[in-house]
Amino acid sequence: MAVGSLRLGVQGESEPMVMVTTGDAPATTGQSGGQTYRAALAMVTTLFFFWGFVTVLNDILVPHLKSIFDLNYTKVMLIQFAFFSAYFIFSIPSAKVIDTIGYKKTMVAGLVTMAVGAFLFIPAASVPSFALFLGALMVLAAGITALQVAANAYVTVLGPPETASSRLNLTQAFNSLGTTIGPYLGGLLILNANARSSAAMAKMSADALQAYKVQEASSVKLPYTIIGIALILFAVLIGMFKLPPMPEARKVGDQKSGPSIWKHTHLVLGMVGIFVYVGAEVSIGSFLINYLSQPNIGNMSEVMAAKYVAYYWGGAMVGRFIGSALLQKIKTGTLLGIFGLIAGLLVCTSMLTTDGIAMWSIILVGFFNSIMFPSIYTLGIAKLGPLTGDGSGLMIMAIVGGAILPVVQGAIADRVGIHHAFILPVICYLYIVYYAFRGSRPVVPAST
Repeated sequence: MAVGSLRLGVQGESEPMVMVTTGDAPATTGQSGGQTYRAALAMVTTLFFFWGFVTVLNDILVPHLKSIFDLNYTKVMLIQFAFFSAYFIFSIPSAKVIDTIGYKKTMVAGLVTMAVGAFLFIPAASVPSFALFLGALMVLAAGITALQVAANAYVTVLGPPETASSRLNLTQAFNSLGTTIGPYLGGLLILNANARSSAAMAKMSADALQAYKVQEASSVKLPYTIIGIALILFAVLIGMFKLPPMPEARKVGDQKSGPSIWKHTHLVLGMVGIFVYVGAEVSIGSFLINYLSQPNIGNMSEVMAAKYVAYYWGGAMVGRFIGSALLQKIKTGTLLGIFGLIAGLLVCTSMLTTDGIAMWSIILVGFFNSIMFPSIYTLGIAKLGPLTGDGSGLMIMAIVGGAILPVVQGAIADRVGIHHAFILPVICYLYIVYYAFRGSRPVVPAST
C-alpha cells in the first residue's frame, strides 16, 4: 500500500483488470491467473512466517535482558517500545519506497534491512549495551515495517473483497506458526536456566559482573546470526521470483476531491482498534515468562515458562486456521466481537485466580487473539474506494500500540504487581468488542 499515491479500484468482479506502475512488471490478468495467485500468496506467506518468528523473540529478550541489566518492568519494556515504534516512524516512508521501486524490491529491501538489524545484535552483545540492543531492534523492525506495509495490502486485494478477512487470516496463521516456534527455540538458545539473581549480581565485583554480562549476552549471537543469514538468502530468493503486481490496483495522481479520509469514522476507530489490539497482545506476550514464573501462578523456571509462551502464540495459529473457515460463514464483525469478549473474560479470570487456572486462562487468550488483527484491518479499510491505500498505511502505523501499551503495563506492574497489571489488556478488549459491534459500520461521509 502506498500512502498518498496508491489507489485501489475494482474494475469488474469477475474479470478484474490490473494496471500497476509501481516498479514491478505491468500485467493484465483475470480469473485465469489463479495459479499465479497461489504461487504469489505462497511466497508472501513465507514473509509472514519470517517476521512472526523474529518479532516473538522479543518475548525471550525481555526476561533475558531484564536479568542481565537488572531492569525494572518499565525499563525492560523499552524493548517493545523500540521495536514497535518503528511501525509509526517507517510506515509512510516504506510506502514512498514502494512508489519508487515497487513491491517486490521493497520486500527485498525489507529483508536486507532485517538482516542488518539481526547482525547488529553481535556488537550489542559484545559490549554489552542495552542501548545498542534497542538500536538493533529498531533497525530490525524497520525492515519488518516495509514487509508489513506491502504484504498486508497485497493479500487483502488478491481476490474477492468479501473473503479478504478470511484470506488474511489464513496467511496470518503462518505468521503465528513463526510466533509458535520462536519462543521454544529462543528459550533453548538464549535463556540460561542458571542465570544469577539480582541479589547475587549485586555481590559481584565490577570486573566479575562485566564478565558475567558479556557471557550471558553472548547467547543471542548465534541465533541472530543464523536469522541474518537466512534473511539474506530469502531476499535473494524473492528477488529472483516473478512476483505479479497487485490485482485491482492502479497508481494515479493525487485526488483532492471527495471527503477527507479522517471523516471515515470506521477507519479512524479501526486505527484505535489496531492500536489497542497489538498493545494488548504484545503486553501479554511480553509479561508471560515473568508471570508464569511467579510462585503463585506457574512457579517454574524462565526456560520452562518460555515453552508455555509457545502455547500462547500457538493458540493464535490454530485460531487463525479455524477463524479463516468460520469467516466464510460468519460476519467478520460478529466473530470479532465474540472473540474480543471471551478474551477479556479470560484475562479477568487470570487476574482473579492463581495457580493453574490463572496460568491457562491467560495462555488461552492467544486463541481468541487470532482473528483480531486481520479482522480489524479489513473492517477498517472497507469501502474506502480510492482512499484504500491511504487507509491501509494508517492502519499499519497504528501498530505503534505495541510500543506504548507494554510500557504502560510495565509501569502499572511496578506499582501494583504483575498479576493485576493485566487490567490494561482487559480495557483494550472491551474497546475491540465495541468496535466489532458498532464502530466498524462504514458510514460514507458527504463530499466537502
